[in-house]
Amino acid sequence: MTPRYTTPSTRRRVLAAAAALTLGAGVLAGPVPASGATPVPGQLGAAAAKADVPCPKPDVKPPAGRPARPTPPKDDPVLRAVGGDSMATSGLVIPQGAKQPPELTATSWLVADLDTGEVLGGCGPHVYGTPASVQKLLLVATVMDKLDPKKTITVTEDDLDIEPGSSAVGLLKGGKYTIATLWLGLLLQSGNEAANALARLGGGDEGVKGTLAAMNAEAKRLGAYQTHAVTPSGLDGPGQFTSAYDLALIARDCFANADFRKYALTKNTQIPAQKQLKKGGFQIQNENKLIFNYDGALGGKTGFTQLARHSYVGAAQRGKRRLVATLLGAENNPLRGYQQGSALLDWGFSLPADASVGKLVDPDAQDPTATSAGESAAPAAPSSAGSPVAPAAAQPASSSGKGLSIAMAAAVAVVLAATPLLLLLTQRRRRLRRRAARRQADAFY
Repeated sequence: MTPRYTTPSTRRRVLAAAAALTLGAGVLAGPVPASGATPVPGQLGAAAAKADVPCPKPDVKPPAGRPARPTPPKDDPVLRAVGGDSMATSGLVIPQGAKQPPELTATSWLVADLDTGEVLGGCGPHVYGTPASVQKLLLVATVMDKLDPKKTITVTEDDLDIEPGSSAVGLLKGGKYTIATLWLGLLLQSGNEAANALARLGGGDEGVKGTLAAMNAEAKRLGAYQTHAVTPSGLDGPGQFTSAYDLALIARDCFANADFRKYALTKNTQIPAQKQLKKGGFQIQNENKLIFNYDGALGGKTGFTQLARHSYVGAAQRGKRRLVATLLGAENNPLRGYQQGSALLDWGFSLPADASVGKLVDPDAQDPTATSAGESAAPAAPSSAGSPVAPAAAQPASSSGKGLSIAMAAAVAVVLAATPLLLLLTQRRRRLRRRAARRQADAFY
């Protein structure tokens, strides 16, 4: 008996399972694809199967005493292919025939179009890296729209609890500042105490803890599945990682926000005096030198810790084209972080408008890690040309124009007959999980 109602998620799971069974039957009974056929997304194509192409690097020695890189999470082939199969490399990926990109000390980088989402090129786009203060962009993406910039707040002692010697604006305990001033302190001076205050305010009753949970949820919503925030400021914490690809997704969301664009292009601002504390005001400058030295600069964010080294996000516009460059794990010699970003932007603008090696996924795309209950293992991956490619289950079978084979038709019939049973089993498992969760909650309280 077929259930009278099923939720959309249940129907998706059942249809995915049915499609997978159908595909399996097609693989067993259908004709073998001809040599040179387009590879199915999720499988390594010919380009991805080749050895990684080394990224252009300058011949410089790393600085003495540089800490060892933290051990990253284990690579997941599904996550490495988000944005297209060509993204699944630890080396260089650029359009065919494109000129060589600049030599950079960054361990990974990416250039993408902010408007179309086309990825123009990258070096280890999905290689895990430590973010440093570029993580503040995820804080922006998570809470900027939640907070009234005109509201005045009071800085607490907990807000000032930051790593000694780390970047700070100079906010005072008991000082009263507008939220707009906090954002300026965060983006111009990379103020870690400003990050703490904004995270406290944005997290509601749960404070900073609530904002961190929201930041990780926002990263997942944006498709930045390799990003995990442990601190709102980007100060190092165990298990805190991101990737050049993820940073481009986060930056794209930030640059869609008019307030962020205004703050990011602010060259200097005045931190107001605190008369009740008998302290005068002072001026701060924007540390992102891109806005002073690059024509068409839109702003971005700098970052540095001893562990992460230099990270950078910068964007610029030429004509109607807006590009973003992201990089991780760089050294400041021979080029500073923003100069490496500038070189990448120059390289990107030199490419034709239709150049592409992949795609920035859209927000709210299906989570590629959701593989339980027959869910698809990954969102539809764009081809190297940037056009969406159908999931494997939706690929048309190659049948030389003769339609479904008898075996394929039989397999479809079996799947259709089994669909009501799959629906019942899925709903039964869901009821059992809910009951178990209720029992566990009752036992806890």
